[in-house]
Parts: sequence; C-alpha cells; structure tokens
Amino acid sequence: MKRGIDKTLLIAVIVIAIFGLVMIYSASYIWAEYKFADPFKFVKMQGIFFLIGLCLLYFLSKIDYHLYYKYANLILIICGILLILVLIPGLGSVRNGSRSWFGIGSLGIQPSEFAKIGLIIYVSKYLTNNEKNMKSIIHGVFPILGVIGFFFILIMLEPDFGTAMVIVLTLVVLIFISGVNISFFVKVGLAGLLGIVGIIIAAPYRMKRIVSFINPWSDPLGSGYQILQSLYAIGPGGLVGQGFLHSRQKYFYLPEPQTDFIFSIISEELGFLGVLIVTGLFFLIFYRGITISLKHNDLFGKYLAFGLSFGLIIQASLNLMVVVGLIPVTGVTLPFLSYGGSSLLVSMASIGILLNISRNN
Repeated sequence: MKRGIDKTLLIAVIVIAIFGLVMIYSASYIWAEYKFADPFKFVKMQGIFFLIGLCLLYFLSKIDYHLYYKYANLILIICGILLILVLIPGLGSVRNGSRSWFGIGSLGIQPSEFAKIGLIIYVSKYLTNNEKNMKSIIHGVFPILGVIGFFFILIMLEPDFGTAMVIVLTLVVLIFISGVNISFFVKVGLAGLLGIVGIIIAAPYRMKRIVSFINPWSDPLGSGYQILQSLYAIGPGGLVGQGFLHSRQKYFYLPEPQTDFIFSIISEELGFLGVLIVTGLFFLIFYRGITISLKHNDLFGKYLAFGLSFGLIIQASLNLMVVVGLIPVTGVTLPFLSYGGSSLLVSMASIGILLNISRNN
C-alpha cells in the first residue's frame, strides 16, 4: 500500500544537517582562514555535498526499495571491487595514515562508507531468504559471517578500524534479531574480543590509543592530546555554553575540530542545550527508523529499515563515546554533523531508502 513519506524523519534529518553546516563553519573558520585564506572553505564544500545529498535523498525516496533486493548481489560485488581497488597504490590515496580514499582533486570518496549500505542490503536479503536456516549455525549463520569477515579484512587492510567496527556491529545486531541463539553471540563476542586484542597488539599506534584512553596524561602532547583537548572543550560548556563562535579549543588546540570532534565544539559553544539538541535529533531519527521497520509488512523491508537505522545510531554512539572519553579514539565521524562528503552522502542515502520503505507499506 502506498503511503506518504515519514515527514517527521525527513524534517529531523534536514534540521540536523543544516545545524551541522552552521557548526562546521563555527568549528572550522579559524583553521580554514589560516590554511586556505578562506574562512568558508569547509562549509562551502560541505554545503555542496549537502545539496547533492538532498538530491540523492529525494531520488532514493522515489526508487522502490525492492530493486535493492533484486540487485543486492551486484551491489555487494561493486562495493568489494571498490574496496580492492582503493588498496592499489596509484588508485587509492593515503589520508591520515589510511589508504581508504579515491582522490578527485581536492575531493575524496571513501568506498568503505558506501560498503555500509551495500552490506546492509545484502545481509537483509540473505536473512529474508534464509529465515528458517538462521536457526542453524553451520547452514545459516556461518556463510553470512564469512561474507562479513571478508569485507572486514578488506577495510582493515586500509586500515580503517572505526568504519570496520561500525559495519560489524550493525550487521551483528541485524543477524541477532533474525532469531539466532543468543549463546552463539556470547561465543562470537568472546572470540571477537580476542581478535580485537590481537589487532590492537599488531599495530603500535592502536596500543598507544588504548594507553591514552586509560591515562591520557601519560602522553598529553602525543596519543592523549586529542581526548584531553576534547574534554577541555566540553568541560567549560555548562548549561548554555560559551556562545556561538566563541569556542577556544578551535584556535589550533583541537586538531581539525570540524571532523570527528565537532561534538566537542558544539558542547563548548552551546553547552548542555546543544548536547540535548544533537542527542534529541539522533533519538528521533532512530525512533522513526525503528518505527518504520516494526510497522512494515515485508520482511526484507523490515530488515533493511532496521539495519539502516541501527547503522546510523551505532556510528553516532561510537563518535559520542570517543568525544567524551568512554572508548579509545576510533576515527568515526558523527553522521550529518561531521565534515566529510562521503559520510554525509551515505547518511542521506540511508534516509532516502528509509523514506521509500515508509512510503511502500
């Protein structure tokens, strides 16, 4: 049955994206003026991606989501090819120590971001087709875990631990709701924990992040620098903050505050009120996404809406936990708010698909 799109979800997304543009300007104009002699450098680039994202959202809201079921395998193959190509020197470019970008002039496209949606679509189709087999670990769960593991390895080769964790956590939650025995997840969780420990030990920079997480003062000018400056920004925020444009940490204390740590600037300038605005909008987006999933009659639509909703909230939660010092630095962006074209486009695309699912109930 055709219905109108979820207007509450649409309005919440537009509001948080516009709010993100405003805060990107506030967080970046000092750095942009110093580096590019243009205080509007970052906000102009993000504004272009925002307009493209709106067009993408509208376009995807009109496409029947059943097409993703039909072409799920092809979408997954394309995502896999892109993740392999980006690892090839000369094709993929290195930024912040990760070969995870296709550079196009000053722009960069991150294929691992688009792999999030590709994997959610494929796993949703797999769970729909293998609903009865999911009771069997060997015939139902292991095959899809193998696919997820393959993509996890590709993304870790870049390396991009943050994005890999967002993808794995999202897909594990999606598999969990399909009815797999919870004892299996306990065993997988323990094995995954051991694997994460091994990954951390294998890369010295990750071990430094763990040490700086436990005691950032052990290296206040090195591995602990970002989290300390983030807490220095959040601390003075108080109830209503220092005032818009009046952050101190963006004056070259907090590195590139318009990206992963933009929430720190929001907290510093707008205080607890800004925190409530951001968390409230994310809760509303997540609530509407889950509501769309629960009210839908089609199993593929249910899984797809659930996966897209949890993908956004898991990424947002990981970013917020990093910023306030609850987990080590992961390099995960804050959806709709952090500067970054790939992240914004993927987030808007997710909402576009959710809106189409809400329309076709």
